[in-house]
Amino acid sequence: MPALLELHTLTKSFGAVRALRGVSFDLQPGEVHALLGENGAGKSTLIKIITGAHQPDGGTLKIAGEPVAHLTPARARQLGIACIYQQPALFPDLSVAENIGLRLQQTPAFTRVPWKAQHRRAVELLQRIGAQIDPGAEIRALSMPEQQLVEIACALGSGARIVIMDEPTASLTQKEQHLLFAVVRELRSAGVGVIYISHRLEEIFALADRVTVLRDGESVGTHAVDDLDEAALIKLMVGREMTHLYPPSESPPGEPVLELRDLGCAASGVHGISLDVRAGEVVGLAGLVGAGRTELARILFGLTPADAGEIKLRGQRVTIDSPRSAVEQGISYVPEDRRRHGVILDLPIAANTTMAVHPQLFPGSWLRLGAERTLTLDFIRDLAIKCAGPDAPVGSLSGGNQQKVAVARWLATKPRLLILDEPTQGVDVGAKSELHKIIRRLAADGLAVLMISSDLPEILGMSDRIAVMRGSTITAHLPGNADAHTVMAAALGQRAA
Repeated sequence: MPALLELHTLTKSFGAVRALRGVSFDLQPGEVHALLGENGAGKSTLIKIITGAHQPDGGTLKIAGEPVAHLTPARARQLGIACIYQQPALFPDLSVAENIGLRLQQTPAFTRVPWKAQHRRAVELLQRIGAQIDPGAEIRALSMPEQQLVEIACALGSGARIVIMDEPTASLTQKEQHLLFAVVRELRSAGVGVIYISHRLEEIFALADRVTVLRDGESVGTHAVDDLDEAALIKLMVGREMTHLYPPSESPPGEPVLELRDLGCAASGVHGISLDVRAGEVVGLAGLVGAGRTELARILFGLTPADAGEIKLRGQRVTIDSPRSAVEQGISYVPEDRRRHGVILDLPIAANTTMAVHPQLFPGSWLRLGAERTLTLDFIRDLAIKCAGPDAPVGSLSGGNQQKVAVARWLATKPRLLILDEPTQGVDVGAKSELHKIIRRLAADGLAVLMISSDLPEILGMSDRIAVMRGSTITAHLPGNADAHTVMAAALGQRAA
């Protein structure tokens, strides 16, 4: 049986930038083939070629043994290629069933839409993946994980033979991740080939049969997953040993910067929060998705102000009723979804970096572009942001460098407390290591850091102390050297053995 997909020495350039330098890759029927590499390694360009969005400059592409030239998105769908992106591409004002119907049904013009059949088909596909989603609900009313499950249902319904999953679990709960893994295994048993892209290496070892690693636009090796361990895989990705992915704490904590006592907010459901964060320490906020961690961060930043309990900053009781008051009192917040809330992709790095300090940088509305450029260049140097310069649009940067710009924006306010919500979500292992070093360096300089993360190894590796949330309150305070079983037991509401 021929391979479902064969790529041989593909090349692609964008102006002077060579995105692909000769990539070879193949996908067999009934195989989960992981595609790994740091941000900027060429994964996105390769996927766009496979789905017909880009044309390669050189090399050959075969589908089911047949050479294909000038592949288009429509032709790719006809040939059984489906891609599930990290950010779902759905119509927000249409229902779930209508979105699925638009993808799967070709209704001729001037004919009645088979609403009942469309609804039944949606119910069938959603049940197949175990998604408890109302087919009549509008897409805009769904959470990001629910929207992603709708995308998966569309791919299943199309009868695709080649399914590409690009960071599919980035915004899923643990329960939804298990559902997705079951769907992937069902696809594999049905002879479908799955190209699986993820920065979470534990998923690769749990799901994949083979892995191909890209580095600097080249395929540096294809291996059976059973022949590799995590250290070997990381070395293939970054071209070097990563011995200090989680740098150790460099100094003892100082005085409390933040003190919370019985904090609550009826609007967000958060209640009974008591927590201290000291200067020079990283406090990890662990818990399952939906436990209330982001809601707590939003309270501290004044987006949904507290209506119960007390907040003290440096020993003084304060009221935080808006983001402006939070910033004025020394609190900064890097949100979870950097592309929607952390940076403005179309604006240059300089504008993004100085956005939170305009009143100080531009007093009296006078533009001091030289001062803006100097400040931005300082952060580009200090945070090692890889870019063409301060005028480069943030959208041209890799995910890890976009995250550094988001951090730079709030460091420019000179905060005393920095809240980081999923600071390394969706970034590659090399950028993750760099961000961890930045966080440790900031703490060593006396900054208090409250870090929310769903990545348990990150919580364990970076935290001086760990607070675990469940049911919108803190249920456990643990030392930084706690083990994974203890943290997970607290997150699930179980007593650790």
